[in-house]
Formats: sequence, C-alpha cells, structure tokens
Amino acid sequence: MATDTAAPRVYRRFVAPALALVVVSLVGTIGYKIIGGPQVTWLDCLYMTFITIATIGYGEIIDLSHSPGGRVFTMAIGLVGIGVATYMISTLTAFILEGDMNEALRRRRMQKSIQAMRKHYIICGIGRVGTNVAHELEVTSRPYVVIETNKEAIERYLERHPEALCTHADSGEDRALIEAGIEHAAGVFAVTGDDSKNLVITLSAKLLNPAARVVARCHDINYTDKIRKVGADAIVSPDFTGGMRIVSSMIRPKVVSFLDEMLFAADALRVEEVHIPEGFPATTIGGLKLNRRDFVLMAVRAQDKWEFNPAEDFGIQAGNILVVMTTPEGRKSLERSLGAAAA
Repeated sequence: MATDTAAPRVYRRFVAPALALVVVSLVGTIGYKIIGGPQVTWLDCLYMTFITIATIGYGEIIDLSHSPGGRVFTMAIGLVGIGVATYMISTLTAFILEGDMNEALRRRRMQKSIQAMRKHYIICGIGRVGTNVAHELEVTSRPYVVIETNKEAIERYLERHPEALCTHADSGEDRALIEAGIEHAAGVFAVTGDDSKNLVITLSAKLLNPAARVVARCHDINYTDKIRKVGADAIVSPDFTGGMRIVSSMIRPKVVSFLDEMLFAADALRVEEVHIPEGFPATTIGGLKLNRRDFVLMAVRAQDKWEFNPAEDFGIQAGNILVVMTTPEGRKSLERSLGAAAA
C-alpha cells in the first residue's frame, strides 16, 4: 500500500461524475420548475428529476401531456443522467474489483519475494520498537519481513515504506513464520508488546529453524528466564536499556553524543560484525591486504577471546569475527573480499 492511499484515489475518480450528477439534477429541477409553472413546488421538480435519472418510473407528478418540449427535456435529462449514474456505478465496481485484484497481486509478488530471500530477518510486531528495528535494518541494507496482527499498524508503516514486505498474520502461529521464510532466515525479532506472545514466537521460531538467532523483547522480569529457556539468544528489556541510556547521558555525555552521531549520521556508520567464512586460509591482519579506508578494525573475536586493536601480524582464520566500524557499503565490500579469499 503506497502513499497513494484509497481515499485520494476514490476522490479523484468520483469527483467529476459526482459534479456532473449534481449539475444534471440542478438543470432538471430548474427546467421542471419552468415547465410546470408556479403550481409545482421545488421539491416536486427535484423528485421528478430523481425518478427520471433513477429510472424508477412512478409516474409524472408534473403533467407533460400537453408539453412536447417537456417530454423532450425529460428524455434529455434521462439520457444524460442515466449515463452519468451508470458511469459512477461501473467506476465503483471497477474500483472494488481492482482493489481486490491489486491486493491479490501484491500478496503474490510479496510471497515470491519472500521465498527468494536468504539470510533475512523477521520482525514480529511493527509498533514503536519494531519500527525502530526495521529502520536500523533498512539503513544498514539488511533484508527483512514484517509480521503484524494489527492491520492499521501495517497500513501506517506501508504509507512511509511502500516497498516493505509486510504480512497481516499472528506471528505466534507457525504458518505465519513459515510464510515469512523462517526456514532461511538469519534471525527473528520477537518485539511485540506482549511478553507471553514473544515467548511463543521464540519457541515457534526455534522449533522451525534452530539455527536462526532470536532476540526477544521483555518487560516483565518474571518472563526473562522462561523466554531464555525456550531458546532466545538474547533478551532486551526496553525499561532497563532506557535506564542505562539515561544514566550514560549524565555520567558519560561525550560517549552518548558519539554514539548518537554514529547512529544518525547520513552515511549510516555502524559498528558491525563480519564473520571469516569457512574455507578461508589462515593469515594475518596485514596479509588480508584489505582497503582499510573502508573500515576501522576495532577487535577480533578468536577462540572465545577478544583481541582489541589487533596488530598487523595478528593471525586470523575461518570462524573468527571481525568487529569493524564501517558503512553498509564498506561491510559488503569487506564480506566480498573475505568470501573471494575463501573461494
């Protein structure tokens, strides 16, 4: 559903024939008043016009038996009015059918797009938290699919992001996750406003694809252990995170300012994880011969240990994780270079 919503389209399609119908009604009412003379009321004239256009045929309440001109006038009003009314009805019918067809085609195209996706993310719930999750995925060029039970929330999101892939379904149901491509998904965000629903989403996602990483939102601390036990890889409490942000803004304002600048900068600079792929030959940081202007290497995760600001002679191998500060384009360039070396 694009920004060209249904209401403006209805207005544009019906404003011209509606105005034409009003004009025909006014002309008919005035004409019958002139033909009928002072003994007929304006209501009689409007009624005569209406039954002529509507083809009701209750009989002439204005006597036209001695007025050939009046009959010719009636035929003209009937011809034009019936034509306008027929056009409005056919346009309305076409609009309804077109809407149904467009919705069916949109869903079919969307399903084909989802089926072709690999290593994408599924966002369950597109409220305030889900919208921010989707925004971050979008600016960092990561594909995602949204599942939302509230159709109005989907419509609001699609008005701002018409190309987004959104499905109207209950994300706690296996069918919804399967249609969203859980089998090939890299991760699932269980970020609805209901902790129990997030628990069910986590359990369903892990049963359908144990390899998918699941990050769950949780408000009630009593649900934390339950969500972790059903397989959540990470649990985030907005209340806790918000409190930490408030404290950080007070005691380390420059760090918070730096992070804000990084998150909201136009070039979408981020701290990213880049995995060294299988088949990659062991080498050193210097041996990678990568364009270091595309990224800043901050750390390497190797054998469950961190090496911060690694030296050029630090050895890396398949399975290690590089933590770099870079743009989405820089991340993709680095991943391509590592993939080519592993091939």
